[in-house]
Amino acid sequence: MPPHRKRFNPRNIPCPRRHCNKFFTTIAAMKCHLHVHRREEHLRPVPNRLASNRSPTPDAPGVAIEDDPPDFSDDSDPDLDALPNWGPGLGEDNHRSNLESVTYHPIMNGRPCDSAGIFLPDNMPPPAWDDPSPDDFSPFSDLEDFEMANLLYSRTQMPKTQISDLMQILARKFAKNGNADQDPPFADSDDLYATIDAIEHGDIEWESFAVSYSGEITAEDNAPWKYKSYDVWFRNPLAVLKQQLSNRDFANEMDYAPKKVRERSTGKQRYQDLMSANWAWQQADLRVAENPDNAGATFCPVVLGSDKTTVSIATGQNDYYPLYLSNGLIHNNVRRAHRKGVTLIAFLALPKTDREHIDSDEFRAFRRHLFHSSLTQILSPLLPAIEKPVVLRCADGHYRCVMFGLGPYIADYPEQVLLACVVQGCTANSKDLDGERGRRTHEHTHATRRAFAPNILWSQYGIVNGITPFTGEFPYADIHELISPDILHQLIKGIFKDHLVTWVEDYIKLVHPKHAAVKILAEIDRRIAAAPYFPDLRRFKEGRGFKQWTGKDSKALMKVYLPAIAGLVPPRMVRAVRYFLEFCYLVRRAVLDDDDIEKIDELLALYHQEREVFKTEGVRAKGFNLPRHHSLTHYREQIIEFGAPNGLCSSITESKHRDAVKDPYRCSSRNEPLPELLLINQRMEKLAAARVNFTARGLLNSSGFGHRELPRRVVRELRRIQEEDDDGGAVDGKVLAEVVMAIIALPKIPRRVDMLAQFLQLPTLREDICRFLYEIENPDRDQTIPLKNIPIRECPEYTGRIYVFPSAVATFYAPSNLSGTAGMYRERIRSTSSWRQGPERRDCVYVEHDSEVPGFRGLHIAQVQLLFTIKYKQFRYPCALVTWFSAVGDEPCPDTGMWRVSPDFDANGYRTTTVIHLDSILHAAHLIGVAGRHHIPHHLKHTDSLSAFKTFYVNKFVDYHTYETIF
Repeated sequence: MPPHRKRFNPRNIPCPRRHCNKFFTTIAAMKCHLHVHRREEHLRPVPNRLASNRSPTPDAPGVAIEDDPPDFSDDSDPDLDALPNWGPGLGEDNHRSNLESVTYHPIMNGRPCDSAGIFLPDNMPPPAWDDPSPDDFSPFSDLEDFEMANLLYSRTQMPKTQISDLMQILARKFAKNGNADQDPPFADSDDLYATIDAIEHGDIEWESFAVSYSGEITAEDNAPWKYKSYDVWFRNPLAVLKQQLSNRDFANEMDYAPKKVRERSTGKQRYQDLMSANWAWQQADLRVAENPDNAGATFCPVVLGSDKTTVSIATGQNDYYPLYLSNGLIHNNVRRAHRKGVTLIAFLALPKTDREHIDSDEFRAFRRHLFHSSLTQILSPLLPAIEKPVVLRCADGHYRCVMFGLGPYIADYPEQVLLACVVQGCTANSKDLDGERGRRTHEHTHATRRAFAPNILWSQYGIVNGITPFTGEFPYADIHELISPDILHQLIKGIFKDHLVTWVEDYIKLVHPKHAAVKILAEIDRRIAAAPYFPDLRRFKEGRGFKQWTGKDSKALMKVYLPAIAGLVPPRMVRAVRYFLEFCYLVRRAVLDDDDIEKIDELLALYHQEREVFKTEGVRAKGFNLPRHHSLTHYREQIIEFGAPNGLCSSITESKHRDAVKDPYRCSSRNEPLPELLLINQRMEKLAAARVNFTARGLLNSSGFGHRELPRRVVRELRRIQEEDDDGGAVDGKVLAEVVMAIIALPKIPRRVDMLAQFLQLPTLREDICRFLYEIENPDRDQTIPLKNIPIRECPEYTGRIYVFPSAVATFYAPSNLSGTAGMYRERIRSTSSWRQGPERRDCVYVEHDSEVPGFRGLHIAQVQLLFTIKYKQFRYPCALVTWFSAVGDEPCPDTGMWRVSPDFDANGYRTTTVIHLDSILHAAHLIGVAGRHHIPHHLKHTDSLSAFKTFYVNKFVDYHTYETIF
């Protein structure tokens, strides 16, 4: 007798939320989904609602933030702390703040036209898309065949033989059930591949050309690279851009004209996406000035990026040189997300030779020529569309006359040197790299070549003779003004990890005996390892003592490094690291304005001033004239020209390597796999394009099992939940925070207050709940009287049940974090007696004190000891029992720039506790102990850190959103 097995349940219960296409197997699963995603159109902004038993904070001018919050649609994963939210974005009209004014270019304003290029009257609707019949899934038979193909080829990347085996298993299953005539979705793997190849959407073929050395070869010349031919594989960039611009998934996340966004009250300009910065506006001016007939057209920047990558540590050629393409009309958050806003368009050639010739001048010159001639050839199909507008269908359904132009190029420093045809290391005055000088231009390069010999060009002007950058072949383009800022390699991996962290270590070794230096470095490692949990914070269990560092490792170290060195190195050195971190976090923001530009100048000046300590202490006797440090001086102008740097960072191309190169390589035979990589990428693009098409046509809104009717009792309950969540209608304004309790209460613990208090060893729990209810019933009480001073006999008695939960989920607007395209971010706040079968975890949170006071002065820090709900007078109250921390001083620490707090104790030496409403919590906070000059115990674990120190830093560097808000 086979064991009893769980029966299959179809996913046929639809989510009742508008625009949500999810289906569920059970009503309970649907309720869990609604619990997290319960406000579809509007989330409540945070009111001032903290029980005022805390000391008042100094008044400060308020900051108004207004915007319509986007909705979000992904399920929460209880195993994750930080949950990026990939929900649908908002249109221009929705996300434009009432505090902003938007001015579009008056002439090249992206006017809709018909398919012949004739401009339409204003407010004309777009023509209907030429979609096939509603039940046409061609080339797939039905929805299930498409989902099966997407699952096997894209999501799981199942090997070829296993696909065929699966089809055989399904066929045998059908035959045993009396359906011998029913075929599986695909005959075998070849049939699956052929069906994917037949998809018409996203069908852009790969082409190739060969490049070889064309110079004179003498009989004595035995350089092997001169006799080889190098293949370059590419796709038509114009066809790729047409596909990107018509992607209906981007309909509400594109700008069809350059624009200037200003604050209404001050007139200060804001810089975010590429089309909101000055360069796009100036390019439109140039095209209109040259040809007035370009009026009404759309200027579309072409964003390029290239970066070598290695797919394996095995022997043989395992490195590739992908070239990526994006367009400047899509918003930065779309380009950063994995949503086909960045497309692989080429694999550039990587010529190699033997050791005898690898360092020869001829071979180096050939590699440069190969690179630039390849880019020129690949991009040549764009030339007609750069010189004259072409009519294209856009994502919103309208046709527009589009003029392309080469835009910012994403590259790290070695790649930038190659692009600009300059000498690596630069030949500028090594004692004054940041001095006032004019910028390079194509005209300047041509003039110096005519005037000077090649050796003078190399040694005094840093110009590589005999080669012109590829941009010289395209109108309006100059590579010297198109190099984009690179936060990842210039700032994070470069200045922070390779320079500052190394210099701090060098200083410690320089001024201390070897044994003492080792102890101090070990102390820094212990402090880093002792950092408490925080959502999405990578832990360094043994400090930073490992060899292979990734960009993610460097980013994680930035979050915890400053408190670790405070007290162990001179204060000026701490301030140097702090000002650099502040600079880095500021330029990483999703939106910057003129005030931020001034702040960038201020922070850069302070960093330049404080970093001199490394010179005076003998660590950097040669000074700081280094290319990466010099790059800091260009961020100001590059933000003004190109918008927020996070939309043009090399982290975008690096993250694309996995989808475009590394995963396809793992699926290949690994024997000369480039043709396989091309085919895999093409099939992936086709599946993605088919999904976008099917989604836009509404074909993916069905479960395939029909819609299961919900019982009337469940319908009434859902309506009641929605009514309880509605506080009186939609409220305009950007969502600061919303916190909801976890789905399931903890089992097998007492439900009565006294028994629970004894079980959890919380002796004041009953009094704290009663005082919370007193505050609920007396909202207009004298706020100057601390709640703890209210006699307990005057407070309501609570005799009901209490339900304890392990966590709560905070959702808030954090566009600078790795958030969804609409800027929403979700993180889990935990309070549990055992986390992952280990010690307890009690997270810290920000609790609102005064919403009119910006920054940390309007907040309190608390540690969540218990998450629970109570029911009082027919109302359910989600609550948190918290212990408090008080600010140390009225200003942040002058060296680290972080606020310091210390735990509150009552007269008997016990931690001060309070019950607060869950709505009082904004989101999680991260505290790191202040060790100062003292050494922390070797046995101290990160799980005990929050109870081991007398004072803590409020870590504003734990993520970008915290840095923006906690100042």
